Amino acid sequence: MPAVPPALTLSDVGFLLHGEPFRILSGALHYFRTHPDQWADRLRKARLLGLNTVETYVPWNLHQPAPGTLDLDGLLDLPRFLELAHAEGLRVLLRPGPYICAEWEGGGLPSWLTAQPGLRPRSRDPRFTAAVDAYLDLLLPPLAPHMAARGGPVIAVQVENEYGAYGDDTAYLAGLADALRTRGVEELLFTCDQADKSKLAAGSLPGVLATGTFGGRIGDSLEVLRTHQENGPLMCAEFWIGWFDHWGEPHHIRAADDAAADLDTLLSAGASVNIYMFHGGTNFGFTAGANHDHAYTPAVTSYDYDAVLTECGDPGPKYAAFRDVIARHAAVPDEPVPEPSPKLPPTDVRLTDSANALVCAEFLAPGEQFTDPPTMERLGQAYGFVLYGTELPALGDRVLHFTGGVGDRAQVFVNGAPAGVLERERHEDTLHVRSPEYGARLDVLVENMGRANYGPRIGDPKGITGPVTLDGDPLENWTCHPLPLDHLPELPFRATDTPVAGPSFHRGTFTVGTPADAFLALPGWTKGVAWINGFNLGRYWSRGPQRRLYVPAPVLRPGANELVLLELQAATTRTVRLTDEPDLGWTDEG
Repeated sequence: MPAVPPALTLSDVGFLLHGEPFRILSGALHYFRTHPDQWADRLRKARLLGLNTVETYVPWNLHQPAPGTLDLDGLLDLPRFLELAHAEGLRVLLRPGPYICAEWEGGGLPSWLTAQPGLRPRSRDPRFTAAVDAYLDLLLPPLAPHMAARGGPVIAVQVENEYGAYGDDTAYLAGLADALRTRGVEELLFTCDQADKSKLAAGSLPGVLATGTFGGRIGDSLEVLRTHQENGPLMCAEFWIGWFDHWGEPHHIRAADDAAADLDTLLSAGASVNIYMFHGGTNFGFTAGANHDHAYTPAVTSYDYDAVLTECGDPGPKYAAFRDVIARHAAVPDEPVPEPSPKLPPTDVRLTDSANALVCAEFLAPGEQFTDPPTMERLGQAYGFVLYGTELPALGDRVLHFTGGVGDRAQVFVNGAPAGVLERERHEDTLHVRSPEYGARLDVLVENMGRANYGPRIGDPKGITGPVTLDGDPLENWTCHPLPLDHLPELPFRATDTPVAGPSFHRGTFTVGTPADAFLALPGWTKGVAWINGFNLGRYWSRGPQRRLYVPAPVLRPGANELVLLELQAATTRTVRLTDEPDLGWTDEG
């Protein structure tokens, strides 16, 4: 039986879909950053914009939390997402990595892999390639029915991701391409790299389409791409129309008219495009990544990105502007711009019950004994917190030194009283402590704020990352409680009306009539994590810029709902508020 030709092929100047000219008009939409019950809504809005394709990364670290496993449930039900895209008439660009960047925890590489001593990620290190192969063996079979070769929506698959900014091992890239082909991927393969001559040269692969990533200087960027690749389609695989945010920095925005003008220039040149992001979504739970240039800078919970759709899926200013541009170059559905989603009426929630987080550690995880404090990875833990405890063998004022630093934020307590905070982003590793008695209890609560998602520090360790000394003498005999907080059991809450002080869980209930999108405002609270009905909304921090957490409507239920906060420091109130508007903070325009 003759082989079926790939659905998407190349001509000298453009793409062909089933032999007919085809321009890819795509938008980035990460299924794992959007509640599954909202996937259909976001996909419909992509089609109504005039897009014919959506693009998504695939986060290895979530799909494979441990070797030999594969999670395709709920937020990770990629086959269902692909079915919904197909039902909407959209094609799909699939970007399975293994590395995805995406401002995502660890760039998508699982910590159980990168924690192996001496392992070289994104290389031909046999341990790395064997792990990739084992993962693809599990991932690709459930996706096979959704490939274009079998009538599905996936028309192209990316090999690695912006590899030219990291390395130049063509044999490594060729091995990945072969790994896809030998496992039945017949669709068009492509690479993407920043529109820079050296990065394109280092990150591309002979016989594989090279695409560019850029947000401006459209003519220059396309010229660089054409110089690198003399024939075939020109494609911007990431047309950056906004940017991501770090804690303590401004919220980034880009004017709609400016981005629309560049989109028009790009399409007028005959290029194909993937708008990054069409819909950014949210880094729910502990999934936000971090960058590390001169200093460690963790990303905020929101991945709004100033995208075409806002974090809650409403059309933003770019929606109408981009739709007008696309209509000049392609057919746009004759349907109105979608209306914003309903919002929950403003609702105050009082946190009536509390439980000391240091005490709760015993309920959450049994203590494990170590001579020296282990890293989070040594404990077999990917995300969340670790509580370390030992005794101080001396009286009086002492200097506590974390010789390897902390990953990434450590709160120190002596006999339960706060002694100070150390933050990796501020290069802090030393603290003055006072021991009031022999054998005073030292507790150190360390939070993983997100692993580096870009550059040479991918796989950075978390927790306490080296020996701890007191006046130069090593502290030993540690009890460690791994606290991934991937689910919350029943905790020893007690009704209280006292002020919030120190790491504590706080619980309150509220009533909802008809569930709708909302935003959790926490004025007067400092830093922590929020859950509604057991769903982890992500981190909040008064440092900003983000001041409210997005609450997807499907997380709520008619009638009684439960809110739990883990406040790490202190609060001036016991009340929070569900509002009908987001607040992503001050912008880089003032």
